[in-house]
Amino acid sequence: MTSEAGMPEEQEEPLLILENGEVYRNPTEVKMSQIVLPCHSNHCGELSIGQLLKWMDSTACLSAERHAGCPCITASVDDIHFEHTIGVGQVVNIKAKVNRAFNSSMEVGIQVSCEDLYSDRQWRVCHAYATFVARRTEAGKVQLKPVIPRTQEEQVEHSVAAERRRMRLIHVEIMKDLLGNGTVQKAADCQEFQDAVPAERTRVESVELVLPPHANHQVNTFGGQIMAWMENVATIAASRLCNAHPSLRTIDMFHFRGPSQVGDRVVLKAIVNNTFKHSMEVGVCAEAYQAGETPRHINSAFMTFEVLAEDRKPRTLPRIRPEPVNGKRRYREAIARKKIRLDRKYIISCKHTEVPLSVPWDPSNQVYLSYNNVSALKMLAARNNWVLSSEKNKVSLYTLEENQVLCFRVETHVDVPVEQVFVLLSDLSRRQEWDRHYEQCELINQVDEDDMIYRVVTPSVRKDTKGQDFILLASRRRPCNTGDPYVIALRSVTLPTHPPTEDYNRGEVVCAGFSIWEVSRSVTKIAYYNQATPQVLPYISTDIAGLSSSFCSTFRSCSQFLEENKDSLGVPASTAL
Repeated sequence: MTSEAGMPEEQEEPLLILENGEVYRNPTEVKMSQIVLPCHSNHCGELSIGQLLKWMDSTACLSAERHAGCPCITASVDDIHFEHTIGVGQVVNIKAKVNRAFNSSMEVGIQVSCEDLYSDRQWRVCHAYATFVARRTEAGKVQLKPVIPRTQEEQVEHSVAAERRRMRLIHVEIMKDLLGNGTVQKAADCQEFQDAVPAERTRVESVELVLPPHANHQVNTFGGQIMAWMENVATIAASRLCNAHPSLRTIDMFHFRGPSQVGDRVVLKAIVNNTFKHSMEVGVCAEAYQAGETPRHINSAFMTFEVLAEDRKPRTLPRIRPEPVNGKRRYREAIARKKIRLDRKYIISCKHTEVPLSVPWDPSNQVYLSYNNVSALKMLAARNNWVLSSEKNKVSLYTLEENQVLCFRVETHVDVPVEQVFVLLSDLSRRQEWDRHYEQCELINQVDEDDMIYRVVTPSVRKDTKGQDFILLASRRRPCNTGDPYVIALRSVTLPTHPPTEDYNRGEVVCAGFSIWEVSRSVTKIAYYNQATPQVLPYISTDIAGLSSSFCSTFRSCSQFLEENKDSLGVPASTAL
């Protein structure tokens, strides 16, 4: 429900009834519904993306402040992909809730859908993750209270939020590494076309005076307003390239570097950085200053546009001729960002059924493969409908079967400190000491401190068949907050240096690994998960059917291995792996 001013109001109806019968509604959830009027639309009669960004930011900010209990400011908004447009007369429904709180910052998830009142249809428009920071109070820096997830969906978002935060923190390093890649340099140097449009022709510069209606309740310029102004100048720059009205498809992260206030002049600059066959990237930045001051950089973003023909298919766009020096740098960076977007779409956004199970690994996509690896394990661990299949010698075997996919979980406790368990299990080269399914294990590539690639050889299940080998990416994570588990995630990748051979059948692992919890200083809970592929299923089918207890024996061996090595120095925590 929305007030006349368009601000979210409290909704009294419960959203969910938990299994114990308790009525539950997420205490941080805020909803906004707006009908799209002509004043909100662009020349095509569709909702302006700038107006949508305003509504998204205000809804998310109110959710953050509901959790923090104090004023909050927008720190960043992750990449947004707009799946559909919204027409005049249709209703925009926005829902925001805090997924996880860290020290003074929190991640807010935002979902946007569209509703047609005449046909009673609803469809998703986009989703986004925004980071908000609680402002200092008179008492000093705010320490946010933790978010307690209650539903399976909330547990998944809460768990994966830590991995998304890690991605944000290393975003700059990803770009530096990719720009140092010779492939990007070569692609950038080859783009010389006589009919190219000079980038200077697309340059736009505009200035806005921040007035009280542009400010939020903290007297700072409303973050959504700045994003709307940025979208406006970016659209003009894109239009100048193609002499047509472009459609915004994707926004790469908005990053707020500092605030602005009423009375500031906000200078907005945009230029087309690069064009591809059916899309173009526009870079846009915002600077603020008071009279007599030096402008300060407050925000930047990169927006991808398409131009649709009459048949609603993307038109082929002209090439761009970059300006000397900085223009060529932006040209190369646009190629790198496109590579990153394609990696994200290929690795993270798609379902396993839509891509090969073993995704090719290379340095440019290692961050997204690692993210996908850890996130998939966390989502599997957050499922709440596991069924106890067997229990023997303090080892429990659980199964989960959905959509013709079988997953299993093995749990046990050991009298070993959690850090030592994590270090010992992280080193896959030692797994053959306790797991008879690991016949050989060699380290192929130590990617970094937390990620490495192994080749694992497993014996054949039947005497008349060849053994199997797996190329596994192992990604490990220490807890982000107290109460989080240690994580060791495994998934298959492909490497050109290690193709399948005639001696072994190449197996694949979709999602596997360990979640490790500290129960006390000397007791640790271990849970092993595996989404069984056809290559893995033969090793555990008799256990699940109750015809054997080999996994029980394996994990008793694991416990014995850990206890025998609990006093060893192992590998120092800072340099392990």
